[in-house]
Amino acid sequence: MAAHGVPQRLLSDNGSALNPSRRGLLGQLVVHLMALGVEPITGKPYKPTTQGKNERFHQTLFRYLDKQPLAADLAQLQAQVDTFDHIYNTQRPHQGLPGRVTPLTAWQATAKTEAPRPTRDPIRRPVNRPRPTRTPLPTDLPDDTIVKKLTSNGVFMLNKVQYMVDGRRGFQQVLVITAGDKITVTDLEGQILIEHTKPAPGVTCVGNGHPRGPRQDP
Repeated sequence: MAAHGVPQRLLSDNGSALNPSRRGLLGQLVVHLMALGVEPITGKPYKPTTQGKNERFHQTLFRYLDKQPLAADLAQLQAQVDTFDHIYNTQRPHQGLPGRVTPLTAWQATAKTEAPRPTRDPIRRPVNRPRPTRTPLPTDLPDDTIVKKLTSNGVFMLNKVQYMVDGRRGFQQVLVITAGDKITVTDLEGQILIEHTKPAPGVTCVGNGHPRGPRQDP
């Protein structure tokens, strides 16, 4: 893009914001630039030399423009840039190409691969999904019952002992009932999840009684 007779460019290493086609999605910055009429171009991941080549191209362009009369407006500047593109691609020997051929010659001698095309709307839009119904926390719990929130892998701590409930219930709230030497864990609707006798002193982890390995959903 250009403004006030001077070509403008934006060079960023913020791949997540600038990448125009990764996984068929467009970053917000790319969408904004495209709305301004700017064509976004990204380099290859983990290939800083690609960005270096781009910067070197800008240097060559600016050296050419420095030798031209100062453009009075955007139209004149665009004409100068178009002239440079034609010379660069079709007349000027390229130092980085075998035999110092022109970019056009190298392009014509290279097999073409069709560009990937997204299979869905490239701009990610929010999807309104109904929120899951949550069981309200019970009120007026008896003295022997407390509410515990499970960790991401379905575990809670009680008196410095780790109790494993169910990995599929990560972040859910459960009721822990302590009656005598028995500990019962239920969901908020009263369904029993695990039952245990209080562990002996020194025990720090209590399993859920299920075999190791992936579990099948009921």
